[in-house]
Amino acid sequence: MVLKTFGWSFAVTALGLAFAAWQWGWEAFGIVLILSILEISLSFDNAVVNAGILKKMNAFWQKIFLTIGILIAVFGMRLVFPVAIVAISAKVGPIEAIQLAMDKPQQYEALVTDAHPAIAAFGGMFLLMIFLDFIFEDRDIKWLGWLERPLAKLGKVDMLSVCIALIVLLLTAMTFATHAHTSTGYQDKSATVLLSGVAGLITYLVVGGLSSHFENKIEEEEEREHEEEEKAKVEGKEVSAVGLAGKAAFFLFLYLEVLDASFSFDGVIGAFAITNHIFWMALGLGIGAMYVRSLTVYLVRQGTLDDYVYLEHGAHYAIGALAAILLITIEHQISEFITGLVGVFLIAASFWSSIRRNRALAAAEGGDGPASGDKTEVPSGV
Repeated sequence: MVLKTFGWSFAVTALGLAFAAWQWGWEAFGIVLILSILEISLSFDNAVVNAGILKKMNAFWQKIFLTIGILIAVFGMRLVFPVAIVAISAKVGPIEAIQLAMDKPQQYEALVTDAHPAIAAFGGMFLLMIFLDFIFEDRDIKWLGWLERPLAKLGKVDMLSVCIALIVLLLTAMTFATHAHTSTGYQDKSATVLLSGVAGLITYLVVGGLSSHFENKIEEEEEREHEEEEKAKVEGKEVSAVGLAGKAAFFLFLYLEVLDASFSFDGVIGAFAITNHIFWMALGLGIGAMYVRSLTVYLVRQGTLDDYVYLEHGAHYAIGALAAILLITIEHQISEFITGLVGVFLIAASFWSSIRRNRALAAAEGGDGPASGDKTEVPSGV
């Protein structure tokens, strides 16, 4: 099962590392390996959230996600996005940006450093909105009940997450952005941070609108599929479930690609702290992206999210922590390994809480307690 799911990831890792060592030497080999590990650690939350959506797809569309989807993820976000960052910051074309990275690495590094406040504000606000919308939603199963219950009540206020995000952005602009770290020292980047943060917020709202559109299409397809199945039963005919499932899964696939692209910001931004070599970055992040996709499918096929119900909570808390770290790095430098460890700790804690919950439910089944299908809360005890 493991080899079948991760086979392509293992193969790409071997070829990618061998190519890096052959083309650029052992330094490149080490950097690409570190970037691969960084991408996996920072994107584990991505895999957990994606798995919650991918489990609705059939095996065919899961394969599409692993093939066509990986091309979109690697070439779209891991190669084009870093080049676009430099091109926009330096106000040059993408070809010129690549030439700048190869021929004038010091100037390229300065441009990336100067662009970091804008990148951090954009990515931080986007990820913060993902976190806020999650914690303000009322759920049957709660991980940190003492925190999530009152937040769910507050979430009934319209546009609360947007208001809080804007407040956080204003505070960031008035604090960290006034002493933003740049290539020439600390400068006031308040206006840049405000503009980029608003752009990140708008981008999230657009993605949310597309997500709602896709979800509505999925519901329409599922409803139509149900109606045709009922009609076929009455007429004694058979209905091709594959075609109907494929249409619904197509919209799910589009939704998943939009969501997956949004999660890629952290890995790309974190990679700039390790290297400014575009091709090393693309290769390392691409290898990591392969594992994230394989891990997503593995979680689905093993039913991990159904068995460990707090994993999704831990992933979103990791996203919230990452958003805060990105905003702090506008002024203060924080190791990306620390960022990765924070995410791993939160997900590990949610995993352990899920195990404790399962044990408590199993013990209750042996007595007079609730059955495993009951939604009665069990203390998580992180």
